[in-house]
Amino acid sequence: MPINSTIVGIDSPETLARALVDAQYLAGDDLSTSAYLALALGKPLLLEGAPGVGKTEGAKAIASVLGRQLVRLQCFEGIDSASALYEWNYPRQMLAIRAAEDRYVNIYSDDFLIARPMMDALKNPRDTVLLIDEVDRSDHEFEAFLLEFLSDFSISIPERGTLRAESRPVVVLTSNRTRELHEALRRRCVYNWIDYPDPVREAQIVMMRASAVTQETAAKVVRAVGALRAEPLAKPPGVAETVEWAEAATVLNQQGADWPQAFKRAIGVVLKDQDDLVFMDGRIDAMLEEAAA
Repeated sequence: MPINSTIVGIDSPETLARALVDAQYLAGDDLSTSAYLALALGKPLLLEGAPGVGKTEGAKAIASVLGRQLVRLQCFEGIDSASALYEWNYPRQMLAIRAAEDRYVNIYSDDFLIARPMMDALKNPRDTVLLIDEVDRSDHEFEAFLLEFLSDFSISIPERGTLRAESRPVVVLTSNRTRELHEALRRRCVYNWIDYPDPVREAQIVMMRASAVTQETAAKVVRAVGALRAEPLAKPPGVAETVEWAEAATVLNQQGADWPQAFKRAIGVVLKDQDDLVFMDGRIDAMLEEAAA
C-alpha cells in the first residue's frame, strides 16, 4: 500500500503505468516508478528534459489518474510570491472600509484574499495536483522561496498566521534545463529525466493521440521527425509536433497529396522557427522521400 494514504488505488509502479495509459499517456518504467515513489512518499516530482518531451502532459495525466484538478503555476522571469501564493484585494478592502464607516470590518478575511496556485494546493491538497511548470525560467530568489514551501507545505501570512496543508499535496515541477536548478531543490524531489521516446513508443503515442492516423503513417512521421531532431535545429520538434504533423499530413493525403508532398506542405506544423525552415530548405525533400519510403 502507498505510504501516502491520500493516494487511493495506486499500489505499484505497474498499476500507475496502466492507469496512465488509460489517461492517454505512455510512461516508461523509469517515469512510472519515479511518479509512483513521489506519490507514495508524499514528495514533489521533478521532471526534467528538453521542451516537448511530455513533462507537462505527464503532470496532466497524473491529475487525471487521481481524479484531481490540475492547478498550474507557469513560471517566468521575475515571478514572485504574490503571483504564486496569494495577494490581498486592495480595491475591495478600501471599498469595504468606506462602506463600514464606524463599524468594524475584518479586511483580512477570505472575502478579500485572492488565492494563487500554491495556496489553492495547500487549501485543497486532496483535490488538486499542483504543477509548477518550467521552474528553470524563474530566478534564484523564487527558487529559494520554493525551498521553504516544499519543506513543510506551509506558508506564513502576516495578517493571518501560518497556513499548513492538512495532508501532503501532490506537486509536480518541470524544467527544460535552461539553467541549473539549485541542489537543495533537487534534494527535496523525486527526480526523473524524460528523453524523446524511441521510435516504437513515439509511433504508439501518435496512434493513441491521433485516431485518424494509420500505423503506416505513424511510422513514416516518426522517421521524419527523428531525422529532423538529428539536425542542429534551434527548436527541435517535440512529441506534440509529431502527433500534429501526422494529423495534418493525413488530412492533406486524404485530399490527394502524396506522402512526401503532404509532409512538406504541413511543415509549419512541425518546424516553427524561420531559421530552421531556411536551414532545412533544399534538404527537406530528400529527407521526406526517405522517411515516406
